[in-house]
Amino acid sequence: MTSASKKSLVINEIFFSIQGESTLAGHPCVFVRLTACDLRCAWCDTAYAFTEGTEMSYDAIAGKVKEYGCTLVEITGGEPLMQENVHALIQRLCDEGCKVMIETGGHRDIARIDPRVKRIMDIKCPGSKMEKRNRWENIDLLTPGDEVKFVIADETDYRWAKDIVLRYALPTRCTILFSPVFGIIENRALAGWILRDRLPVLFQLQMHKYIWDPTARGV
Repeated sequence: MTSASKKSLVINEIFFSIQGESTLAGHPCVFVRLTACDLRCAWCDTAYAFTEGTEMSYDAIAGKVKEYGCTLVEITGGEPLMQENVHALIQRLCDEGCKVMIETGGHRDIARIDPRVKRIMDIKCPGSKMEKRNRWENIDLLTPGDEVKFVIADETDYRWAKDIVLRYALPTRCTILFSPVFGIIENRALAGWILRDRLPVLFQLQMHKYIWDPTARGV
């Protein structure tokens, strides 16, 4: 990874697609995917971002984003908060008029993220094998503009996630997203549990995986 003294980041890919998740699903969006992740979720679909990447300057990254003529930008990974310089890039994109989102695994401190940014924070369920890495202190930092995502692999995950939602009164803090692991659990099963329990969460699918081949990159 680059040092904080260098005005650059290691980038896996930058691409223009349809936002497939979150409350902004369906909107055209520019994705800036950073290299490296210090989690190893059992169902990870972007393992190629663990190591593949090219060092790019802030100018090159911002220039590439501008080429697409779209002001909605998502910073993702990997785990984008692993690279210290991500904060400087975020500030620049916000200053240039972009509506910026960041998706983070939830195991790293979200306090330093620019307050103009929509933070989408995962809380890892047991099915991910990474639930012990959750940074629970982040919950106190959430604001109404943020979103918390649970990726559900089975009913055990669902029950665990439901307990967390209620224990921390998450719906009073921000929007809660429940997403089925693609190809592992039936969509209607998760939808049925949410309806049965009257749980105040937003059911979501990874829309891009239904539009394009679910293994395709750059979409």
